[in-house]
Amino acid sequence: MRKNISSASPWEDAVGYSRAVRIGNIIEVAGTTAMDGDVLIGKGDVYAQTHYIFRKIEKALKEAGASMEDVVRTRMFITDITRWEEAGKAHGEFFKNIKPVATMVEVSNLVDNDLLIEIEVSAIVESR
Repeated sequence: MRKNISSASPWEDAVGYSRAVRIGNIIEVAGTTAMDGDVLIGKGDVYAQTHYIFRKIEKALKEAGASMEDVVRTRMFITDITRWEEAGKAHGEFFKNIKPVATMVEVSNLVDNDLLIEIEVSAIVESR
């Protein structure tokens, strides 16, 4: 059974994607940025953007019937790898005890020059 989770972003229909998809006990959360509607949260601040993104991801996971504890992989796409510690600090605040597999790579840019990081996660919900 497939469940698509929407953030109600107009881009979802225009581009043809979902914020998250759950099939069985597997949940994939799409690349997520620090946009709140048309407002960027944390302009110029990698830590603030990363923290906000994980809150958005947490909300999508909850809607899919999961939590951050179910995350098994994170993928972070950062526009300036020299600022990795800022993103890492926020990541650690959410995952210090969970310790999912994590990847962080530098990308040349994202869809908007003010976006400093984009994150996607994979989660597996165990029977409880």
